[in-house]
Amino acid sequence: MININGTLVDDSKATIHIANRGYTYGDALFETIRVNSEAILFWEDHYFRLMASMRILRMEIPLHFTMEFLQEEILKIIRQNNLSNSSARIKIIVNRKQGGLYTPDHNSVDYSISAIAIPAQFYTISESEPYEITLFKDHYAATDLLSTLKSTNKLIHVLGGIFAKENGFANAILLNANKNVIECLNGNLFLVRGNTIKTPPISDGCLKGVLRTQLLRILNKLDDYEVIEASISPFELQKADELFITNVITGIQPITKFRKKNYKAVISKKLVGVLNAAIRLEN
Repeated sequence: MININGTLVDDSKATIHIANRGYTYGDALFETIRVNSEAILFWEDHYFRLMASMRILRMEIPLHFTMEFLQEEILKIIRQNNLSNSSARIKIIVNRKQGGLYTPDHNSVDYSISAIAIPAQFYTISESEPYEITLFKDHYAATDLLSTLKSTNKLIHVLGGIFAKENGFANAILLNANKNVIECLNGNLFLVRGNTIKTPPISDGCLKGVLRTQLLRILNKLDDYEVIEASISPFELQKADELFITNVITGIQPITKFRKKNYKAVISKKLVGVLNAAIRLEN
């Protein structure tokens, strides 16, 4: 079942109009959220990111779009799909209502919420599976505010994914117009060298990831590490001790190889434990 504007619809009957602006112009936003046994992880950060993104895109935020309302809409679809006692991947899509060409007739919105099951209740790291990545240089992301939003215009990520798949890589690193590293296809990138942990700043055009935000909060409270938000050149990657990717569904994904460099996952494993502990305390 899928929640469309508050109405539960069977998957086979959940369709959109040919003039849907998310389909015709990419005039839409989305949030991907992890729910564990009806506990919505990092819900406040997801909610405020969605609201801020809607304002940036000049969408009209309905008065009833409160945290409590959307939380209940998420739980409604969780329960309807019999996922109350397991983990689930939730996707909220908000699109401007149809009407107009490039210039919309109005700024009111529609929304949908879907849910699929995911296996583990907490974040884990595979000890055995290699995770080799590559650099995607065919296209570059802009260093502006729109690049930081989870909009449905993700062509660079799509083409990067095709490139990685065709060449036998698990993921690809994206660059901005200044040729600096910004993120991977499905999450933010962190670099570890000694006791320094570095990640690209939002101003370079990377996604303002919710797990990125959580991890930076955690790291800034730990005396063991120096945390830096600064531009990263591709040349720095091969000097790192570790590289890892973060997103709310997977948690932390260590990178095992980039070009000829193999990486450890010592800090990644420690941070997964710290992250899971923080989730337990939150819920």
